[in-house]
Amino acid sequence: DVTEIEEEEAQAKQEEQILKEQELSNLLHEKRYLKALGLAISLDRPHTVLTVIKAILREADGRQRLEQNIVRLRRDQKEAVLTFLVTWNTNSRNCHEAQAIIEILLKHEAPDSLLQYSGIKSAVESLLPYT
Repeated sequence: DVTEIEEEEAQAKQEEQILKEQELSNLLHEKRYLKALGLAISLDRPHTVLTVIKAILREADGRQRLEQNIVRLRRDQKEAVLTFLVTWNTNSRNCHEAQAIIEILLKHEAPDSLLQYSGIKSAVESLLPYT
């Protein structure tokens, strides 16, 4: 009977999830945005990523800080943010944040590099009508 083992694994995963969410909350409170962005992306939480981005933009030099944080993300994290911002761009409340990230990506990534992103074709097709 492996039921007990499976229950323990599920409980361990749940506890790990709770710890990560608490860590994310602490990072946001401490204004450690780069780590908060990375953690929110790894947790696959688009709304939380958007919340972090909005918090960065509320800072005095928000655009510059956002640019610094986005540029420092790994490629896989940038790909995840790209998929998130396709959805954000369709909503007028979040389109400004999405457009800010698109601008940063276009400014700092070479076209050949952008073409290597997974899902770039569908992302561009989805972004065009709303941009």
